[in-house]
Amino acid sequence: MSILLFRIAAILCFLAVALGAFGAHGLRSTLEAHGMLDAWNKAVLYHFIHGIALFVLALFGTANRGAWWLLFAGIFLFSGSLYVMALTNLRWLGAITPLGGICFLGGWAWLIIAPTR
Repeated sequence: MSILLFRIAAILCFLAVALGAFGAHGLRSTLEAHGMLDAWNKAVLYHFIHGIALFVLALFGTANRGAWWLLFAGIFLFSGSLYVMALTNLRWLGAITPLGGICFLGGWAWLIIAPTR
């Protein structure tokens, strides 16, 4: 197991919980004013699900490192673009979100076709 990837995954899960709570309480009025509360919640959901997946993959060491990095990129691009868009109301950032979705799909496809070890 790579301790670095394990810790990055743990940090990402920590951030998903923190951002979910912060969005529900501290940012709620801003997110509602921008009409972006649902986008924020979707970002948190995908962030957390894929953070847990990264955590599990880190336990398996280098066997699926490519999938790990694709899912990591997916969190950054998908959830990250939605977080920034929700806070700034810069709707053009929505064009970045599908790139994160493609990374998520690529990571899961990697796990489907990767040989088992």
